[in-house]
Amino acid sequence: MKKIFILTGEPSGDKLASKVISQLIKKNFNIEYLCVGGNHLNSLGIKSIFDLKEITYIGFTSVLLNIFKIKSKINKTVDEIVKFDPDILFSVDSPDFTLRVSKKVKKLNKKIKTIHYVAPQVWVWREGRIKKFKKFLDHVLLLFDFEKKYFDKENIPNTFVGHPLLEKETKNNTNLTNIISNDKKIISLFSGSRSSEIKLLLPILINFIYLMNKNFDNYLFVFHATVENKNLINEQIKISNLQNVDVVSDENIKKQILDKSTFAVSKSGTVSLEICNARVPSLIIYKMNFLNYLIVKLLVKIKYANIINIINNKEIIPELIQKECNSKEIYNSVVYLLNNPEMMKQQVIDCEKTLSQIRSKTSSSDEASLVLVKFLTT
Repeated sequence: MKKIFILTGEPSGDKLASKVISQLIKKNFNIEYLCVGGNHLNSLGIKSIFDLKEITYIGFTSVLLNIFKIKSKINKTVDEIVKFDPDILFSVDSPDFTLRVSKKVKKLNKKIKTIHYVAPQVWVWREGRIKKFKKFLDHVLLLFDFEKKYFDKENIPNTFVGHPLLEKETKNNTNLTNIISNDKKIISLFSGSRSSEIKLLLPILINFIYLMNKNFDNYLFVFHATVENKNLINEQIKISNLQNVDVVSDENIKKQILDKSTFAVSKSGTVSLEICNARVPSLIIYKMNFLNYLIVKLLVKIKYANIINIINNKEIIPELIQKECNSKEIYNSVVYLLNNPEMMKQQVIDCEKTLSQIRSKTSSSDEASLVLVKFLTT
């Protein structure tokens, strides 16, 4: 029996990995799995060696503060992978964790094939680190075709598979009458998947809702949460005594809510592609502690936080970053866009043009799974 160890570092990676692995499961290959993962991989019946929350950190300072915990988890993960002795170590995103593990595993057992999904963003910062990857990575699966030149330059085997979150999915219609009322328009809110992100952005978004409720009575605000963070958001909403607000974590319901949304406010990240794919106009927000921000400003070589804006080298989707990421600025920006439907329409058109350039011609999850199959059968 062939074996695959799936290594993720946060909920978004867990979700991406599950889409690829579900393709393998559908094809009835005789494969034994073990993982570091969350609810999405667990729902496929794959055991995780520990809770994903234990290694989900954000920002340089939080990593420094938890450095000994992280080292311990890296070493434990390496030990478990070597003990499992997989044919493939399939690492997904979170390079500061997953690639450290892959490097150590490769040193201990060169027979294990290392395939990494979601290339580190060398086009954003630290391009030089790509030279190190070829020492321990056998193959890299790319989300965006423009990344290919960086890996081809260093002769690192790679495949552009596209982004699975851009695939059109069949949704099971659910009765949403207990959430949606016909007299209110929906504004979807995405405060992140990491608890550290939520703790920074949630108070800002709660104050934004206060301002909206004060001046409008025709909007319903729906937070899209992971299962792990739903209670955290609900607790804060309860304390704040907010009106016209709900929290959803079921993936199918979240997709339906997003499709019915008039607008979305989202933290910068992968989810913004899902919002664009649903043809919903949006606003991007992001904030980190001041020390992290200074470090990032020194290191990054791009002007924008959102991938759509980065690809176009201009602001297609408005961004409110750092000091501009406050409830008043968010309120003013959202109201301005809601009052200018032509601007929202143009944003959707521009986003769709960009997505058409980076969308895989076939199923990206299936393309990624075929690479895994190739390594299993050669």
